[in-house]
Amino acid sequence: MNTMTTTVKTPWTPRRKRLLFISAAVLLAGIALALVLRAFNDNLVFFLTPSQVAQGQAKNKDSVRIGGLVQAGSIQRGAGAGKDLEVRFALTDMAHTVPVVYRGVLPDLFVEGKGAVAQGRLGADGRLVASEVLAKHDENYVAPGVELHPPQ
Repeated sequence: MNTMTTTVKTPWTPRRKRLLFISAAVLLAGIALALVLRAFNDNLVFFLTPSQVAQGQAKNKDSVRIGGLVQAGSIQRGAGAGKDLEVRFALTDMAHTVPVVYRGVLPDLFVEGKGAVAQGRLGADGRLVASEVLAKHDENYVAPGVELHPPQ
């Protein structure tokens, strides 16, 4: 008697096909979710206070946002050729201060004593070279040029 052992391949049953499809779908959904969360985390930016900067929390960061109040008397506008748009000011949280240099047009709401957020690179000297400045307003904001009329 000649006994031969043959390997019998099991066919792709509908159950196995379904299991393979579900496994692949779960794997792809997991990869997509990981990529979305990574992109979201990279774009999620909170601002630091000047006290947090003083504590060293802004070290080793390419770009940083610093928020605080524009210190009274600190706004200095550039003078001379090529410095027309340069503005120097300081952001404070009443405990620490961060000097800021910005070249560009400031928002209309940017005034001394009000909140602002500056984004840019923090130099070794502790000065922020800002690429963007955002002015914050309180809940009682009224657009410039609009007068409040009390209800009658």
